[in-house]
Amino acid sequence: MERITVSQRNEFDCTGAWSRDGVASFLRETTVPVRLSCRTPADRLWMLSLWYEYRDGRLWCATAADADVVEYLRADDEITFEVSTNEPPYRGVRGNGVARVEDDGGKELLTTLLERYLGGTDSSLANRLLDEDREEVRIAIEPRRAFSWDYSARMADAVEES
Repeated sequence: MERITVSQRNEFDCTGAWSRDGVASFLRETTVPVRLSCRTPADRLWMLSLWYEYRDGRLWCATAADADVVEYLRADDEITFEVSTNEPPYRGVRGNGVARVEDDGGKELLTTLLERYLGGTDSSLANRLLDEDREEVRIAIEPRRAFSWDYSARMADAVEES
């Protein structure tokens, strides 16, 4: 597998409700999957959800090496993404960028994601995903542009009543 090379530019264009620091804080603290959209080699749209960790100005995801999205991203690395809350008040970040795929042979990222989303690796799901026969890759999503929104103020009375 090829080693990814992401640019040294960790900053991206950011507009909307939050500053770049606010976007980074939201992405670090929020534990919902990222929704990732890309194109297939047949130029059709494809969307999926993946666990992620935000660090170094990038969203880092893990998936099986034989997942369809791996083939798609190797053919066309342009993506769009969204990380947003599922409960009111709605808040989130969406944007576009590029995604690169690399080997995660030691499954370090996968282990980090299992701890982030499940609280550890003591489950049948973790055992299945960490099986030594399962080949894993990581996906580095480098945002180029991001837009944030936060409806906390405008939904304040609606959320309190529900």
